[in-house]
Amino acid sequence: MSKASLALTQLPPSTVAALEQLGADLAVARLRRKESLKTWAQRMGVSVPTLLRLEAGEPGVSVGVLATALWLIGRDAALAGLATPLEDRGAIELDVRQAEALGRERAQATAQAKLQRASKRQRGSGE
Repeated sequence: MSKASLALTQLPPSTVAALEQLGADLAVARLRRKESLKTWAQRMGVSVPTLLRLEAGEPGVSVGVLATALWLIGRDAALAGLATPLEDRGAIELDVRQAEALGRERAQATAQAKLQRASKRQRGSGE
């Protein structure tokens, strides 16, 4: 089994559901425009079976086919923001954890430095 096909069989259920919803939404968009499968497929440059696979939410359909479908309904600009670093919750959480750890380290270093200064003052005053 190739790496790509293995990846497709291990998709999380929420991702599969999202792809199925996207496919269904694209089918609704086509139908609202009163476009047949054949016409829509021709406009996209794909076969009718490929379009049916896209509308069924099959994960093996290429991202290029998906992008073309989004372009046909005027939504291709949304692709640019799908993986924007500003919305990467995992990376943001990691950044926050690292900042918190740094803050704790600096607070500990400051506390230790204060203790050392106080200890030096006590020794210097003869106590």
